[in-house]
Parts: sequence; structure tokens; C-alpha cells
Amino acid sequence: MAVYVYNTLTRKKEELAVGGDKVGIYVCGVTPYSDTHLGHARPSVVWDVIKKYLHYRGYQTFHVQNFTDIDDKIINRARELGMDPLALAEHYSREYLECMDSLGVARADRYPKVSEHMPDIIALIERLIERGHAYAVNGNVFYSVLSFPEYGKLSNQKIEQLQAGTRFEVDPDKRHPLDFAIWKKARPNEPAWGSPWGKGRPGWHIECSALSYKYLGSEFEFHGGGCDLIFPHHENEIAQSEGATGRPLAKYWLHNGMINFRHEKMSKSLGNIVTIKEILKTYPKELVRYFLLSSHYSSELEYHDRKLDEIGRGWQRLNDCVNTLANLTGKNEMEPQPLDGAAAALAAVVREAEARFTAAMDDDFNTALAIGVLFDLLHQVNAYVAGMDHDPSADYALYQVYRLFSRLAGDIFGIIKLDGQQAPGLSEPLLELLLELRTELRSQKQYELADRIRDRLAELNVVIEDTPQGPRWRMRT
Repeated sequence: MAVYVYNTLTRKKEELAVGGDKVGIYVCGVTPYSDTHLGHARPSVVWDVIKKYLHYRGYQTFHVQNFTDIDDKIINRARELGMDPLALAEHYSREYLECMDSLGVARADRYPKVSEHMPDIIALIERLIERGHAYAVNGNVFYSVLSFPEYGKLSNQKIEQLQAGTRFEVDPDKRHPLDFAIWKKARPNEPAWGSPWGKGRPGWHIECSALSYKYLGSEFEFHGGGCDLIFPHHENEIAQSEGATGRPLAKYWLHNGMINFRHEKMSKSLGNIVTIKEILKTYPKELVRYFLLSSHYSSELEYHDRKLDEIGRGWQRLNDCVNTLANLTGKNEMEPQPLDGAAAALAAVVREAEARFTAAMDDDFNTALAIGVLFDLLHQVNAYVAGMDHDPSADYALYQVYRLFSRLAGDIFGIIKLDGQQAPGLSEPLLELLLELRTELRSQKQYELADRIRDRLAELNVVIEDTPQGPRWRMRT
């Protein structure tokens, strides 16, 4: 089976075709001037899962994600705080990476910063001027939109429509209202760099064209970002990059939907953000990832104060099943066993589930549908466990289920939280001894003492569950 992706550029699903041995990925990164929030986490987790799934399907990836560390927002915030703008951006760049680490997001291969790539940006601007796509006026350099006849192809708009439907600042230096700055003349008390046009700094759009070209070349597989970047940012990137090289920029353009908080887009400017540090004080990272993957990446996600509590019940059922399997079969490798009867039927269910999961992810990385497959398997496994006999065949069949959940829900999606192996002040052997003592007390109908053990362990965040196979413990999440 092939992998198919929805391409914003062509507005249809296309088969993934890779020319070399690696899949090149460029994702527009953050402007680091404030705390990292849930809106930042969505594209990061989405691309984390896409990369891990591509690895699962046998592809290699090379992922580049920039930091826009020069921007009006950074300069204004630094002025408010009395800080150097680049120092402010460095602080929040580190904070972003730490937050993504705490969410289990594998790091990109490169995190280039605009401030460290001025020669690359200036060289690209010079090439655009040479090719007639840009012009310098009074220390500024503008991109000439009319020089690129395909302008508007990503957002599916004509220049006439854009001109009629967009408000522009009046600038007498521009040849056309849609022209945009790719180099800005220095202003007092702002960071600036030398250039052939005088001291200044790059415009927002030119940085991604320069950085993607430096690290991925003139054409690569995936370009990603939020749907709010389609126009003007990504539209302008295409005009710049293709104007400079004469080649397509990226084969496939993937755009994730926004996260809404109380029906408004979550953003720093609106002040309705939920920071990653705040949310991880209350909820485990696996549940946060589960929320972010519970809808197709291109859909909007609605968040409210009790959202994770609501969806957490389903997530907990999935984790309870996996932890039950881990306790029944152990986490070490098991020798293959011949399967027959119900165990053989369960093994067939496992094979079918993996095929259905792969089919869902092959269809434009449909994580919502893939999670549905995992819950279908959960229901079948629970029915099997409730009626199983203890024999090597049954254990091996359940081990296969555990390994499948570990690979798909754990390694790829990162939504499985295995029970802790030690509670504060309690070793695992001591916990097992307490469970044995509680079981003995219950058999002697000393329920009050048995309940006291359960309740005191609960105070230590150790949850005791009575199952048909006997009591088990897990750490409360």
C-alpha cells in the first residue's frame, strides 16, 4: 500500500513519491517572544507522529524547523521588558524545545535561526533582484508580485481577487500594493545587519525560503505549518523560492488546523493561550498528545477547561488495557508459541488491526481513524481476557497484542503511559506483598482491614484494581 497525502497546492490527495533515500521536511517554527502554548504543540506533535510513522513505513526523514528570532513582536516585547531582543528570543527558543521534550516530541534535525543566517538571506535577495523579481528602494527591498505569474496558486486566488479583498498600508515605494518587503531598512534602536542596501533586517517571508534552500535544496517533499500561514506567508515563500530557482519549492503542502479556546483561535495576541507548562502540571503528556491526535490534523480542535477530563476516560481505558497486558505477559521478549483456538483467532485480530491502522495512516495520516482501530482492538482484547484460560498459547497471543499496542500507540503516537514500577517509599516487592496480604484478608472476610490497605495505598497514588486474574496495582496518572 502507498501513502497518500492531501496537498494544499493541488487540493487533492496524491501518492507520496520520494526521489532519494530521505524525505525532506520543512515546518515553519515559532516566533519565540512568549511562553510555549498548546497551539504551538499541535503542529509539533502532528509532525512528530508523521515522522515516526514514515520511519515505521521504512522511510528516512530530514526535518528542518526554523526559529524566527527577529520580528516586530520580539522587538516590542523586549522593549517592554528592557531586554536585548536576541536574548529574549534565545530564552523562549530554549523554553520551546524544553516544552516539546516534555511532550515526547523528537527533535528536528536542524533548528536554524534567522539571526545566524544573514549571508544566506542576503544572497537570496540578491538573486531575486538579478532575476527581476525584486527591487530596492530607499534602503528597503520589495518582492514584485507581478513578476511571478503563478502568485496565488497555493491559496487558490487571483492577483485581482487578492488586491480587491485585502487592505494594505499605503507605501509610495511599492510598485504594486501586493508587493511585500524582503529587506527592511534599519530603524532606531532595533537590531540591524549590514547589506548591499544599507543596514536593516530581513522580512518575515524571506527567511523560510533561504533556510529551506540551505538545508533541503531547491525541492523537497513536505512543507508544513498552520492553515493560517497559507496566505500570505506560504504563498510568498513559493513566489520567492520558485522565482529564485525556477523549480518547485515543495511537492506536498500540509497544513494543520487551529486550536480554538472557547470558540476563538488560541493565540498570544488574544491572550487566550494555555501554556504547556500549565497543562502538564495537571495532565500527563500522553493524554495531551491523545487530545492533539484525536482529530485529523487538518481539522480544527476545540479546547475548554474540562476537555482533557472528558476525553481522558477513553484514554484511560486504552491505557488500562495495555497495562493489564503488560502485567499478564511481562514486558520482556517471549518465545513464539503455537497458537490454536481462541488464541489463534486473537492473533488474526492483531494482524487485521495492524493492517487497518496502517490503512488509516496511509490515508493522509488519519490519526483519528487509527485511534478508532486501537479502540476496536481494545474491545476484542477485553472480551478475550475475560474468558481466557491460562496457558502458554494464550499468554503468547496476549503478548502479541501488547507488542502491537506498544509499537503503534506507544512508539508512534506516544499516548501510552505504562504504570510506574515504584511508588514513593514503596518498592515493587513490598507492593506485591501488600496485595497478597489484602487478598488473604478478603478471603478471611476481614474487609475493613483489606479496605484500609487499599485506601492508604490510594493516598500514595497507588490504585488497586480487582480483576478476574487477581488484584493489580498501578500509579494514578
